[in-house]
Amino acid sequence: VVTSLIWNATGITVVGVTGVSGSTPDKLNQPTGLSIDSNGTLYIADQGNCRVQKWLSGAPNGTTMAGQPSVACGSGPSLLQIALGGFVVSNSNVYVVDTYNHRVQLWSYGASFGTMVAGTGFSGPANNQLYYPSGIEMDPTTGTLYISDTWNNRIMRYLVNASSGTVVAGGNGPGTDSTQLNYPMGIYLDVTSNSLYIASYYSNNIVRWVIGATSWTLVAGDINGMSGNSATMLHYPYDVEVDYMGNIYVTDSYNNRIQFFQAGSMNGTTIAGVTGVVGSDPYHLNYPFSLKLDSQLNLYVTDCYNHRIQKFLHQ
Repeated sequence: VVTSLIWNATGITVVGVTGVSGSTPDKLNQPTGLSIDSNGTLYIADQGNCRVQKWLSGAPNGTTMAGQPSVACGSGPSLLQIALGGFVVSNSNVYVVDTYNHRVQLWSYGASFGTMVAGTGFSGPANNQLYYPSGIEMDPTTGTLYISDTWNNRIMRYLVNASSGTVVAGGNGPGTDSTQLNYPMGIYLDVTSNSLYIASYYSNNIVRWVIGATSWTLVAGDINGMSGNSATMLHYPYDVEVDYMGNIYVTDSYNNRIQFFQAGSMNGTTIAGVTGVVGSDPYHLNYPFSLKLDSQLNLYVTDCYNHRIQKFLHQ
């Protein structure tokens, strides 16, 4: 069976009100991170409101899973401080990258506060610290967490109940060398190949790092870190996703587009948004942050400055 690799370029707004920010249950304020479960329920890092919203498929409103329903930001256990990055949902528990508090918080289902499972709440380079972290992935079998420790230019691995992490990628300062990362943001854990796909934001590329290796291989963008808007180039990519066929999807944030790279190809196709054009109609995006695919390969995008989540149907 050959799966179609075509998406409808007309986005459907499934969460939020286009161009209108707010803190009421029907609105978002600069959404960033995104997750989806097997039921099609969306979990959204509503970063401007310092909360994570759970949004059932087709629902007009969201409910708060982490942080406070009202706009309340801070560093206490019941608060978040600009949760820029991603999170994972496991058995209805939410692991939130609490970016500006330099920590990862576990919000158990129904809890009114979070428990710190990575970081100390203070920035630093030690192996028990994080520095403005963003992306996160979990190994579904072991529960091991992988965290993009953005300002430390490394990916950290935290075993279950560990108080300290291990560097599994980068950690050699910012740069474009194959042993370095440069402001890593979104990550994707490919369990079958035991590797991480990493959006190296300031290097304008996507790299694949086999866990245990000492360097990466390039999968999209420019190997020397140059930015651009051609089919082979990226400009500040924020997130990366890989499907079961090995195809790669990238939020090419500064180009306001979603790029699709067929497995083994360095030549991208724009499947959502219009290259270099900001807009708020169904065909355009305004700084796409994160993306996720559902089981039918429908594409969901956090359209940050339009304060909405867009769905692009797989055809």
